[in-house]
Amino acid sequence: MPTGAAAGPDVATLESWYASGRSLEALGRRLFVREGGGGTPLLLIHGFPTSSWDWEAVWPELAHDHRLIAPDLLGFGRSDKPPGHRYSIGEQTDLCVEVLRQLGFDECHVLAHDYGNTVGQELLARANEGRLATRLHSMVFLNGGLFPECHRPVLLQRLLLGPLGPLLARLTSRRRFAANLVRVFGPQTPPSAEQVDGFWHLLNENHGIAALPRLLRYIPERHARRERWVGALMQARLPVGFINGNLDPISGAHMAARWRELLPAAALVELADIGHYPQLEAPQRVLEAYRALRARFSTGGA
Repeated sequence: MPTGAAAGPDVATLESWYASGRSLEALGRRLFVREGGGGTPLLLIHGFPTSSWDWEAVWPELAHDHRLIAPDLLGFGRSDKPPGHRYSIGEQTDLCVEVLRQLGFDECHVLAHDYGNTVGQELLARANEGRLATRLHSMVFLNGGLFPECHRPVLLQRLLLGPLGPLLARLTSRRRFAANLVRVFGPQTPPSAEQVDGFWHLLNENHGIAALPRLLRYIPERHARRERWVGALMQARLPVGFINGNLDPISGAHMAARWRELLPAAALVELADIGHYPQLEAPQRVLEAYRALRARFSTGGA
């Protein structure tokens, strides 16, 4: 196996991951939520098109220091996938806030990836406005389209957003899905067969693959709400940081360069040989980077 790949005897299987969580009703929707560990709460927000299972490789170590909360967002994993639903980042944010409320957390740190980054930016915008009941202590992002002008969606995503998106979603095979997934991982850290099978299985549960074109509306939504979400970063009143796999064709070195340009004083860790899923491709390096950022934040670093 190439160096850095996440598969191994300590990696949780898909079913053991889901057996350790539970389903909550939030704002009329059923969401899967996994909790664990102890300490300061840390909300983990996954990306597109996967689920909370994305965090399995970093979960055991993070759980030593944090009370972890990892929901499957609406339309993903084993949460509800309502047919014909118009998904939005605002609704996903409302659901995360409600999950925290139901679980009794009035403060947390946030670690987000990909689609989850935009949910994190909306949380940050609300915190900046003083209308978030949960007190945020810090926010760290992994690869994702923080700046929509730099985001480069893969061809399949662009096609799914088009008029033939619903038909293409129905025709998408595991082979095509796997090929697109491999392209966004680093060449030396590809996904394992177990991971591809797990992602594909979850994508197809409860007709979830049919939701892909509607879920992908977050891409034009990022452009429409750029001023709000990029502004939230630039006006943040709490520490923010970015851990980025630079070989990611979607949001790699070009996204890190934009971060440096717009947020020159904000924390940035670049992983030169890693792709779009740092937490799966190089979990130990992500843990080290995250701990370093948190230590920097606690001593008053930007």
